[in-house]
Amino acid sequence: MSLFSVKLITPTSFLNPTTDLRSTKVYANAQQTAIQTHAQSPEEITGDRLEPRVEKNGGYFVLKEKFREGINPHEKVKIANEPMKLFMENGIEDLAKIPFEEIDKVKDTKDDVDVRLKWLGLFHRRKHQYGRFMMRLKLPNGVTTSAQTRYLASVIKQYGLDEVGLTSLQSGMDNVRNPVGNPIAGIDPYEIVDTRPYTNLLSHFITANSQGNPKFTNLPRKWNVCVIGSHDLYEHPHINDLAYMPAIKDGRFGFNLLVGGFFSPKRCAEAIPLDAWVPAEDVISVCGAILETYRDLGTRGNRQKTRMMWLIDELGVEGFRMEVVKRMPRQALERASPEDLVDKKWERRDLFGVHPQKQEGLNFVGLHIPVGRVQADDMDQLARLADEYGSGELRLTVEQNIIIPNVQNSKVKALLDEPLLKEKFLPEPPILMKGLVACTGNQFCGQAIIETKARALKVTEEVERLVSVTRPVRMHWTGCPNTCGQVQVADIGFMGCMTRDENGKVVEGADVFLGGRIGSDSHLGDIYRKSVPCKDLVPLVVDILVDKFGAVRREREEGEE
Repeated sequence: MSLFSVKLITPTSFLNPTTDLRSTKVYANAQQTAIQTHAQSPEEITGDRLEPRVEKNGGYFVLKEKFREGINPHEKVKIANEPMKLFMENGIEDLAKIPFEEIDKVKDTKDDVDVRLKWLGLFHRRKHQYGRFMMRLKLPNGVTTSAQTRYLASVIKQYGLDEVGLTSLQSGMDNVRNPVGNPIAGIDPYEIVDTRPYTNLLSHFITANSQGNPKFTNLPRKWNVCVIGSHDLYEHPHINDLAYMPAIKDGRFGFNLLVGGFFSPKRCAEAIPLDAWVPAEDVISVCGAILETYRDLGTRGNRQKTRMMWLIDELGVEGFRMEVVKRMPRQALERASPEDLVDKKWERRDLFGVHPQKQEGLNFVGLHIPVGRVQADDMDQLARLADEYGSGELRLTVEQNIIIPNVQNSKVKALLDEPLLKEKFLPEPPILMKGLVACTGNQFCGQAIIETKARALKVTEEVERLVSVTRPVRMHWTGCPNTCGQVQVADIGFMGCMTRDENGKVVEGADVFLGGRIGSDSHLGDIYRKSVPCKDLVPLVVDILVDKFGAVRREREEGEE
């Protein structure tokens, strides 16, 4: 396997941030700065605790013998055989020669298929479709091209991604996930900074230009990063392990840092300020220093307590910051800037439909992709539209929708008249569909407890027939407590579970969440009702929309007419 190699550009003066919208600033919420009461002061932390738990051995970072007591099963799998050898030493070729029925007879090869292949973005669907895999790709900033999209359409029946610059490397398990940025970066008339150069640099740095980077492949757990480029906070900084928040300091452009945001089955936490600011040219070095701190010192016992925020809790924010400073190239890290550039009062924009770009005469067109599901034929059509009406580029959003940028004024009407936009991927979807998000679900994901995508559509369609709403309501579905569907940031969230119906029969159900908010006034939602059978969700959602979101029941609406 030879993956596409990208020349790493130097992070110097490649940005021209817009800084004319600074009249209103946004700062971290006061409650976000609170440290867990059990956190130690930096002076109380002993030298033994600050000893790195990993060491370099044979080109890979390995957990030291003295720290192996009480580690979780996944750490044992990593110790038994380095996952990245499947890629960097072509171990996957040897694995592919073994008949699948023989793989389960040996623990090591079984672990290769079920665990280590996730480092290459391949997830074995043992529970539901034994011998088949789900593949996760990385698209920094959600930007892709018509050529890549067209190739993906063909790859569904074939194999190989490297020729067009796509990679699945380091996209699963204990790795850094896809860097997220503003979906309309570079074309947004109101953007603070174009996030694409940063997210591309981060992606190339973390994967060593898609060649594999063992320096960051043995983390205690997964790790998310985003770069904020807009006042809309499309990137959801409060749920990332590291979020770069644009800020000016002494006339220099750079970023304040938030750290520690995450979701897990047992705990969810919003990111908190690190009290640190870096100039634009230090984006990579501080990312490396934070990752090394987490890799070296993070605990590796109970998987529910190994995300980076648990380490921050233990060391305290200042103690964690001190360890980051030690790993910076010049052992220095400036304190946070008060000149945050994000407008706290900004009203988040809807990206659906036609919008003028910062480039005169050009527009971007946002398309609704129902629950984010795109078939091979759809990909071919989207690639054609991007070539014919735009510049051959497509943008993916965290809400699972697609944007076609760079559409000339003279071509907008013809694009909107395309059958695909009339019949399937609507520029102006029904109001409750606008905010509908669903994870892969148990159709393709072995972790999911319930089916999500078809059910999310069905429930929403039935609810739309029963109530009328005047504004979008964000509804997110996730198939299991790992919450890939991010139900805690939704207005209404559904987390898959098994429950019993009124007859005592075991059926698919959902825990229902309420109250999630995104943007500057972010807030994680709370459990509203546990273990609701899926067949009972429609009347519950109708009641919620009427009671809490101002919806009107359609029979009442029709009666008033």
